[in-house]
Amino acid sequence: MSLIKNAPRTATTIVVRSDANSRISKTRDPYDTLMRRIFQEDATALRGRKFLSLIEERQAAGNPIRTEEWKTMLDELEVGRASFYAMRNKLLGAGLISISNGEYRLSGQFSSDLIDMARWWWTAVLNQKEENL
Repeated sequence: MSLIKNAPRTATTIVVRSDANSRISKTRDPYDTLMRRIFQEDATALRGRKFLSLIEERQAAGNPIRTEEWKTMLDELEVGRASFYAMRNKLLGAGLISISNGEYRLSGQFSSDLIDMARWWWTAVLNQKEENL
């Protein structure tokens, strides 16, 4: 168990589409589209979304999910331990969640990284003024 639990969190690949019609904000369900860009399999995307929803609900209620609740999460998400930690690590790697004091929390790192990439592209590559972004 400790090998999986303490496995290094690697970067997460997110599929980016350049077609304006493929923008996440233009889809019927942006949350679902984001999960499908992170996870290759539909079932994993659904579990990832459910896990994020659980984190959000519990965080809002002042009772965050603790990392030691992993067995409960396996039952809740109907997934094995290795699959749970692989999914969790993708969400951590993408910056959608963080672990602080043994608690899962939603994270703003994902948004910060996207803003940073957009700012860099706009100013360094396109030579535009940042205030015009």
